[in-house]
Amino acid sequence: MAGRVEEFNDFRSRMNERILEIDNRPIKRFFGVDTLTYEPGALDAKTKEMLGLVSSMVLRCDDCVSYHIQQCREAGVTEAEMYDVFSVALVVGGSIVIPHLRRAVAFLDELNARESA
Repeated sequence: MAGRVEEFNDFRSRMNERILEIDNRPIKRFFGVDTLTYEPGALDAKTKEMLGLVSSMVLRCDDCVSYHIQQCREAGVTEAEMYDVFSVALVVGGSIVIPHLRRAVAFLDELNARESA
C-alpha cells in the first residue's frame, strides 16, 4: 500500500507532465518562474524553501506544504530547523494553521521513516 509521500509524488509528477503537455505559454512560464524562484540568489535555496514552507502553511495549502517539506529536507533543513519553521508559520498564521501542522508533521514522520528504512 502506497503511503502519502508516494501518492503525493506520483500524482504531482503525473499531473505536472499532463499540464505541461498543453500548449499554453502562460502556464509554462509560471511553472518556469516557480522553478527559478527557488534557485540560489541573494538567499540560498535552503532559506527560500523554508520561506516557501512557512508561506504554504499560512496559506493552508497541504500539497504545497508537502512539497516544501521534501524540498527543505533535500536542501539540508534539519529536524530542529523544521520545527522552527513550523513555529514561525503558527505565529504568522495563528491557530488556523494547527490542522496543517498536524498533516505536516505526519508527512515529515513518513519521510523520516522511509529514510531510516
